[in-house]
Amino acid sequence: MRRLIFLLLAPLLATPTSLPATVKVGAERTQEYIPLTQNKRVGLVANHTSLVNGVHLLDTLRAHGVSVLRAYAPEHGFRGTMEAGANVAGYVDKKSGVEITSIYGASKKPSREQLSGVQLMIFDLQDVGVRFYTYLSTLHYVMESCAENGIPLIVLDRPNPNGRYVDGPILEPKYRSFIGMHPIPIAHGMTLGELALMINGEAWLKNGVRCELTVVTCENYSRAEAYQLPVKPSPNLPNMRSIYLYPSLCLFEGTTMSIGRGTDFPFQVLGHPSWREKQFSFKPRSINGVAKNPPHEKKTCYGVDLREVAIDTLLSQRELKLEYLIEAYRSIAKRGKFFTSFFSLLAGNNRLQKQVEQGMSAAQIRASWQPDLKKFRQQRKKYLLYEDF
Repeated sequence: MRRLIFLLLAPLLATPTSLPATVKVGAERTQEYIPLTQNKRVGLVANHTSLVNGVHLLDTLRAHGVSVLRAYAPEHGFRGTMEAGANVAGYVDKKSGVEITSIYGASKKPSREQLSGVQLMIFDLQDVGVRFYTYLSTLHYVMESCAENGIPLIVLDRPNPNGRYVDGPILEPKYRSFIGMHPIPIAHGMTLGELALMINGEAWLKNGVRCELTVVTCENYSRAEAYQLPVKPSPNLPNMRSIYLYPSLCLFEGTTMSIGRGTDFPFQVLGHPSWREKQFSFKPRSINGVAKNPPHEKKTCYGVDLREVAIDTLLSQRELKLEYLIEAYRSIAKRGKFFTSFFSLLAGNNRLQKQVEQGMSAAQIRASWQPDLKKFRQQRKKYLLYEDF
């Protein structure tokens, strides 16, 4: 069973870099989901991005008299202060007194014991629209646990800031991991609400179970328009430039390159100690809660400063920028190792690495994706809640 709350779409009047004030995220449409919480003990999957007009969703729910039994913290923690990959520990939230249970530690799927007493689950996380951003994997496991334990789930939808295009290789089953669980491209052009419907509809949950799902949609959201996030979604995505570059630059996490972790501008630069023909340089350092041991810590990295690229230019690029990867490989691989074993998990296959190593151009590589992308675009149409581009 699934209940969907639909909306009439209206065009945004915002300029490409402005905050479209007319967009109302799912969490702000309290009249649509608060009535569903009556006389229910509620579980909440949320973090620092789960805001309702500037107020945390947990506080909003309690102010409406909702009985929040337990909250669940994804990667980066309930308050979004932990660096990528760091285990999240459980604790009691000082402000509300609500127990915070980690679902990013030894286990990333809520157990039956962790769901004990929960009669309804609410999920509200701000995604960035990229397959390897782990909030999507958290959604998958929450849906699976809810389905297995007979708990209805409400997903409060939020815009996809990279939702204006679909691009990249489709993940192959052999390379399934927590940074890629579904046969979708790197940039999928969908919101988490739409992906929740797709996970259900394509029977991607374990043993084909289905989650009882309600999606509370955004009002006035158009994926063709720019949407500026009110808060950074994770410590190393501090601004919209980093978010727009993330789909292309995160592939470098599977190389010996630095993408600026341990600087004041992560995911906005590229560098390596041996790339000395480049004039721009930076030196990564340890930053608590952001980058404890960044690649090439305390070493001078030479490379490319992408902060010089105009935001309008980034918005107009509706595809992965493979040229960054190809140029860096051709320069760095001459002097030593470039790719690591992590790269194929990010790419979702082992072909992309081979294509780069074989000297294929960005256009040739992108052309090889098109048959699969054509099938995916057709597949995703069934689950779209907002007008497509």
